[in-house]
Amino acid sequence: MGLAAEVVAPSSSIRTDGGCPVVQVNDLSRSLAVFDPISTLVVVVEMSKASWLVSGVVPGVERQPLKKLEPDATALLRLIERWRSEAVRAGRPIRRVALAYEAGRDGFWLARWLIARGMEAHVIHSASVAVSRERKRAKTDRLDAVMLMRVFLGWLRGERGHCGMVAIPTMEEEDARRPSRERESLVNERSRIINRMKSALARLGIRGFKPHLRRAPERLASLRTAEGTGLPANIIEELQRDMARLALVREQISSIEKARAKRLERAPDTGPHAMVRLLSRVIGIGIETADMLVREILSRKLRDRRAVARYAGLTGSPDESGLKSREKGLAKAGNARVRRGLIQLAWRFLMFQKDSALARWYRTRTEGPNGARKTTMIVALARKLLIALWRLVTTGEIPDGVELRPAVGAIV
Repeated sequence: MGLAAEVVAPSSSIRTDGGCPVVQVNDLSRSLAVFDPISTLVVVVEMSKASWLVSGVVPGVERQPLKKLEPDATALLRLIERWRSEAVRAGRPIRRVALAYEAGRDGFWLARWLIARGMEAHVIHSASVAVSRERKRAKTDRLDAVMLMRVFLGWLRGERGHCGMVAIPTMEEEDARRPSRERESLVNERSRIINRMKSALARLGIRGFKPHLRRAPERLASLRTAEGTGLPANIIEELQRDMARLALVREQISSIEKARAKRLERAPDTGPHAMVRLLSRVIGIGIETADMLVREILSRKLRDRRAVARYAGLTGSPDESGLKSREKGLAKAGNARVRRGLIQLAWRFLMFQKDSALARWYRTRTEGPNGARKTTMIVALARKLLIALWRLVTTGEIPDGVELRPAVGAIV
């Protein structure tokens, strides 16, 4: 991988502690490599569906070139090589090429593609870039490219607060998240189909019928409206199509779950699979929740417990100015899947782990006439629970009072 192997290591840094190398997890808020503007070619790409606008800072070249390209990685590589040649002709040999683009619909494939060809590629977290707060600010691809170049240069200099980078996952890590996300989408589709069928029957005065049952199609002919007549022909045909679609969605959900169970059976007790097996031993946490938490957050190399809570969007958003001081609620800047799943898990945790220290902590603060609101404190419990589970899978520290299933029956 050449030079990129030395500088493309945004997720961790190395320091010495008593002569021994110690790996430190970095929060990606600043670059750890020394930035030499004399020998570094800096490139940013403003990406859209129709075109890429490429801006560069070329050592030895006074102008700041700006070039619009078709969405083509090979053309981008040719443009970078051309700018490198211009710097060499100006007497500035290039030892480092640093490129960045904003996270978006294209994902991480371009970064992986460039890294494989010896480039240093970074993906800027979109929400970490400060923008003008004017009510009607100008926004064009050219202005966005200038803004990205400004924050990227500040990041390369090692200054905090300019922007944050997103950890670039491997293709295997991205692919491992797909089953859980697809299942979530299918579960939502299943609920949507069932609710639509219930709404269609409610318009005819029919309540109590459960269209999601296996034998529901056989009972359609016997249904009677509030007026005492059978179902109209078009409604019957619509419900039959919806029930067929529902059966297909159920089959696909079952297929995903069976494939995941097989992978867990075949996988060794290392890495993410070991984390899933360990989490599934906690009474109240099922395989689906464990798999989602591990794939979305717990397998990431996060710096500390604050970074864990911040990634899930479970941190507060204070608003203080002068005498004004208020809390605007959850930041919600992190992973929405993790946040939703954790709040649901927190309610379930109170049912299955009543004697745990976390459950006692929650009850102490919500019981009695002066207790805090349960819906407010459940978020705090979700944050504490996430940190406790993170420590469980990373250090093996079992939360106080939490009951575990036997190791043999962890996967069912």
